[in-house]
Amino acid sequence: MNSQKLKDFFLEKKILVTGGTGSFGNQVISRLVEFKPESIIVFSRDEDKQYWLQKKFEEHKNILNFIIGDIRDYNRLSEAMNGVNIVYHAAALKHVPSNELHPMEAVKTNILGAENVRRTAIENNVDIVVDISTDKAAKPVSVMGMTKAIQERIFLAPTNIKNTTRFVCVRYGNVIGSRGSVIPFFRERIEQGKSLPITSKKMTRFLIRLEEAIDSVFYATLEQKSGSLIVRKMPACFINDLAEVMAEELTGRSDYPIEEVGIRPGEKINEILISEEEMRRMEEKDDHYIVNAFIESEKLNSNDFDIIEYDSRTTNILNKKEIAALLRKDGWLDPIN
Repeated sequence: MNSQKLKDFFLEKKILVTGGTGSFGNQVISRLVEFKPESIIVFSRDEDKQYWLQKKFEEHKNILNFIIGDIRDYNRLSEAMNGVNIVYHAAALKHVPSNELHPMEAVKTNILGAENVRRTAIENNVDIVVDISTDKAAKPVSVMGMTKAIQERIFLAPTNIKNTTRFVCVRYGNVIGSRGSVIPFFRERIEQGKSLPITSKKMTRFLIRLEEAIDSVFYATLEQKSGSLIVRKMPACFINDLAEVMAEELTGRSDYPIEEVGIRPGEKINEILISEEEMRRMEEKDDHYIVNAFIESEKLNSNDFDIIEYDSRTTNILNKKEIAALLRKDGWLDPIN
């Protein structure tokens, strides 16, 4: 992204980040403070994480504001939204197993909370809302994926309410090193000398660096019209290869124990980023695919595609050497102390 263009755009803007203490929030705040916005509001439920985030960004305390709140609470969210220009909506219940056990909690946060964000944004004349979504929203089989798919529709569906707020969604795969994801999990197991559990040797997953995910979010903020779904082109890998690379690089052992434990409820063998139906509304632009709004469905893409769907088996599959190079960039293969 053009740094000067970003700086010009964010200068003197008031920005709200829901779920701002998570992996995405940490990284997007690190980038946003460089552009000298008027203020960045961190909206989240966890006061402990807010405390440590304040410590981390203490030199920017003049532009950072922290609000304890829950997107389920319409009034609290509306208060936080007052005067805001840009919203990055990252608050979500995102862990597949816990959502399977507590589906109504996922509905309350991922669906009803998203509707609260949409309505309060319109009422407060916010310029743009960027929703942070997931590959699990494409042809979902899990509660998490189903609720995130509906969340996307909430933001992207046309509305009869007259408003000037622009709504865009960014959908991407597994972020390398994000909280609760497989890479820090594998590293922790290796540090403890424990075996690495994988669900299936055939399982593939998209991989994206957090920095690249933020670039896509900024791309959506600056470039895309309301109703667009943005998907970054990204590689994938076999989870078994990922486990073997991490084990061998961190221990020097090619025989480190890896056990196949079976697929958990709500999991797929391969993840989908763009479904067959969405491919008909898709166009390529730069390093991204843009899935156009439903309202433009009469403009279906007549191009012939080599693939029916964009999934983690048909994209570029990384070999072990490429996986290792990707992990080294963010320090995941640094020696264990």
